[in-house]
Amino acid sequence: MQRQFGGVLLGSMELFCLVAEQGSFTAAAHVAGVTPAAVSRSVARLETRLGVRLFSRTTRQVTLTEAGRGYFEQCSQALAQLGEAERALSGQQSEPVGLLRISLPTTYGHYRVLPLLPAFRALYPQVRIEAELSNRNVDFASESFDLAIRARPPSDSSLIARPLEETPLQVVAAPDYLRQFGTPATPADLVEHQCIQFLLPRNGRPVPWLFRDQGVDLELATTGDYCCAQDVLAGVTLARSGAGLFQALGFTVEEDLRQGRLVEVLQAYAGRHRPFTLLYPSGRHLPLRVRVFIDFLLQAVGR
Repeated sequence: MQRQFGGVLLGSMELFCLVAEQGSFTAAAHVAGVTPAAVSRSVARLETRLGVRLFSRTTRQVTLTEAGRGYFEQCSQALAQLGEAERALSGQQSEPVGLLRISLPTTYGHYRVLPLLPAFRALYPQVRIEAELSNRNVDFASESFDLAIRARPPSDSSLIARPLEETPLQVVAAPDYLRQFGTPATPADLVEHQCIQFLLPRNGRPVPWLFRDQGVDLELATTGDYCCAQDVLAGVTLARSGAGLFQALGFTVEEDLRQGRLVEVLQAYAGRHRPFTLLYPSGRHLPLRVRVFIDFLLQAVGR
């Protein structure tokens, strides 16, 4: 008796994936130990059930249709998760394998996570990684993401949120700008300066600048003639070009400060941070590849 999965026979799904991987019904039949006719009938039943054509067939080759490619990706992930669950229960999985899908904020991804991935794969070479760099909120269930990192904890109670790290905020400007317009001594002096604005994606409002004065946290609305949205590195580029002051994430200006392209100001009022959080769904079995990546990331950059 074949197992059912969402109304689709798992045997048919597995044979479909074999045909897609092998590129022919005959080769898939050889791997599965059945006849090519049996494979063909199984795929035909699957196409009838789904109401779409999964393969384009000619006398020489079999290729996936556009619908087939999308279905193959989803089937491969589903079968891999089922296999991992069975291996985990039987204690047979000793090495992480499969596809790891992660969603990263653009800036944090470029500066903090992507440079670490070769070291992770050196430890776990059977894990493939697909990283989407985007600041949007993702749907774990419908988009099949394993993990996400975000700058603000979510309101979604179905997600587990683990603090990853806190990045210091630094106000910076180009040396030429400071020579021409002077250096602010206190946050109150910022009213006399061009403060580059970064707009929040969800409402288009400027992000307030954060300071700490003798242990008291301050939140200050600034003004300026330059605004940027979506990519916080735009603010760093504008500051480097002499457009004004910008409050940046520390890791984005570290090299500019070292090379003298930017200068930090208002250091006496620093001390505020931007937290980054690791997110993943609660209440479901975590594949081994996900568990080892969480441990790796927390050790590399987190707590």
